Amino acid sequence: MKGLLAIVALIGVAAAQSGERSVWDGVYTDAQARQGEPLYRQNCGSCHGAGMEGGEEAPPLAGGAFLSNWSGLTVGDLFERMRTTMPLDRPGRLSRQDNADILAHMLSVNQFPTGKTELEHKTESLKQIRLEATKPDPR
Repeated sequence: MKGLLAIVALIGVAAAQSGERSVWDGVYTDAQARQGEPLYRQNCGSCHGAGMEGGEEAPPLAGGAFLSNWSGLTVGDLFERMRTTMPLDRPGRLSRQDNADILAHMLSVNQFPTGKTELEHKTESLKQIRLEATKPDPR
């Protein structure tokens, strides 16, 4: 049993050292989410809804349907989708920082915890953050 516990501990340390994190680790700040709110309203809300509930042709960006679609992927995957395909009328016109701020607002609306550092705007870093619908068991 001690050997199994040691292996589990080593796996946890290796994951932490690899930089792999989850949205449950507080990957954005409250201030960044507040910065993203008006950007969301201005650039996303008309299609995705004021409350991120989705529209006729736009999927929801909050709640169960959104989380089930994105759970298991990375924040980087979502960031790249946003960056290259949105807003629909002019894809790619928002800066990386604007997209990161909007994404922080989305994480906030989905009730993921805040942290002490802003969500980065580099895809490589964001690919190290897993989107998980439910909080992982700390065991």
